Amino acid sequence: MGKDILMIAGDFSEDYEVMVPFQTLQTVGHDVDAVCPEKEAGETIKTAVHDFRGDQTYMEARGHDFELNATMADVDPAAYDALCVPGGRAPEYLRTHEPVVEAVRHFFEADKPVAALCHGPQILAAADVLDGYEMTSYPAVRAECEAAGCSWVDGVVRDGNLVTGQAWPDHPEWLAAFMTLLGDEVSHGEPVAAAGD
Repeated sequence: MGKDILMIAGDFSEDYEVMVPFQTLQTVGHDVDAVCPEKEAGETIKTAVHDFRGDQTYMEARGHDFELNATMADVDPAAYDALCVPGGRAPEYLRTHEPVVEAVRHFFEADKPVAALCHGPQILAAADVLDGYEMTSYPAVRAECEAAGCSWVDGVVRDGNLVTGQAWPDHPEWLAAFMTLLGDEVSHGEPVAAAGD
């Protein structure tokens, strides 16, 4: 049975980290509402493509325009079963929007599934919900996550209601772990071990 999933994104979210989860989750029957503060359904966000070519950090190029299909101001987090937080540059400013932070807190307080990728955990750190979790993020965000009280590990990890990955190359394992948490039957390679397993 499909779940109602909230995806919080913004201008210069990472292209693959928005598009791939959005389409993959819909493909298996979930309803995904993609929202951005101060934008309405039908408006678009600009995405960025982050590529890894052996430099000290990723390079960034302009991605697609991604059309939002819901309005953040109309969102009631209680109406959703799960939350997806893509990375890119958007999390650094999305975390300054109180409605975003409050929505994130709802999912943790209600122990609902949450998937965050790359820089997405910056929003979770701002919401002060990471204390005691084992998780990962883009390595450059590690210090923020640890300052928020988590144990940072290398690689995709699931701890309770939270699934985290480092960047879009983690999609197969990260999405498989999130979809398993949503109750989907997934047969991708070796299952991701839950924290403490």
